Amino acid sequence: MKKILLALICVATFNFGHAQNAEKYNEIKLNIANTIAIASVEFGYERFLDEHQSIEGAILINDRMNYHSEKGSRNFDTNSFKIGYNYYFGEEHAASGLYVNPFLKYRSGEFSEDAPDAEFNGSLITDMDSFIIGLGTGYKWNFNDTFVLGPFINIGRNFSDEVKDRFSAIEFNAGFNIGYRF
Repeated sequence: MKKILLALICVATFNFGHAQNAEKYNEIKLNIANTIAIASVEFGYERFLDEHQSIEGAILINDRMNYHSEKGSRNFDTNSFKIGYNYYFGEEHAASGLYVNPFLKYRSGEFSEDAPDAEFNGSLITDMDSFIIGLGTGYKWNFNDTFVLGPFINIGRNFSDEVKDRFSAIEFNAGFNIGYRF
């Protein structure tokens, strides 16, 4: 009986201490601007290491190169995976304010478009598989350590010769994230 009572006291003490220090270490987010503007879905997850640092992962579905449109016969069939590190400079709330974000990104898939001249029938296909290193910055508003909003902008360097020949070696990405902390 004494062992059960001691165990209950230990559990209650642990739960009480945890409730007093109920920091939220996880955040899920969606880049709502790109979803609305170009039908590109970017889901992200962020794990906070402390009040100023976090690591993140993101999945980008229908990731487009520098916001190229899909007008006419052009089609992006690409997805990307991104990992990054965030450092927050804000002092008011945990993990809010101005931040920087060095990242690594891998894109896979292809871009196709109809051939521009009559001699070549069919589609021109560009292999979009590429490795990208970049740096981003943004601002995050934290509401009651639960909901977060904020704009961001990224610039990256693409290391695929085939992609560089068709598009550019430098990529831009921007958006507006909405998120939930738990």
